[in-house]
Amino acid sequence: MRAFASYAAAGSLLVMAACSPQVPDSAAGIDGDPFAPPPAAGTTINGDPLVPPARVSTEPVPAATAPRSPGSAAAAGTFNTASTAASGADIARETAAALAASGTGSGAEPLQASPANPAPQMAGDGRISDENDFQAVSARQSIESDAARLERQRAQYQQVQPVAVPLPTEEAGPNIVRYALGTSNPKGVRVYSRSGINLKARNQRNCAEFASPDQAQVAFLDAGGPERDRKALDPDGDGYACGWDPAPYRLAVQN
Repeated sequence: MRAFASYAAAGSLLVMAACSPQVPDSAAGIDGDPFAPPPAAGTTINGDPLVPPARVSTEPVPAATAPRSPGSAAAAGTFNTASTAASGADIARETAAALAASGTGSGAEPLQASPANPAPQMAGDGRISDENDFQAVSARQSIESDAARLERQRAQYQQVQPVAVPLPTEEAGPNIVRYALGTSNPKGVRVYSRSGINLKARNQRNCAEFASPDQAQVAFLDAGGPERDRKALDPDGDGYACGWDPAPYRLAVQN
């Protein structure tokens, strides 16, 4: 009975093993290593490539027609060596010409030294002037001649004594500065009596003939002012014509 039970248990295990689903091997095809790198391009399983091989174009790359910046897409491709060298030579030649032109300040390329170019000519004979040449001056002059020249200059020197400035005569006309310093009444304070008709209108009309109050005051004094005022230049009787003010002249003397 025991032997039969053992055979029955073993048979049950075999039946269960036959009915369980099979688990696919994830490492199949890569030598059983789950951490191995992917297969190379062209490796096939059942005739189909796992990774298609890269396609390489057989068409020729056109030569660069113009310089491009290093970051451009065309710069990452194949360069034309001859075109690049020619462009570099042009840039170097243009840079040298620009530097040479900027150095002269005239905008033109300077003349390059060569056997075909004549040497520059120097203005004059290259020597210092006769007045600055110690040998030439010492040959003409000496200590004795310098002393004699100084004596002649002292003999010709004359000192003019200062004299008093002559005062202007009365024939030169009225002096408004002297008149301002000789009076004391402020502007607008009546000192002289005035009478007449339409003094204000006559004053405005006659004062308009003068370019400044100073000229009106000179004409007023020359016509008999301040006592007389025939042209109504001083209708308020303060002795000052057409708004003339003696205060600035008095203030200048005080300062």
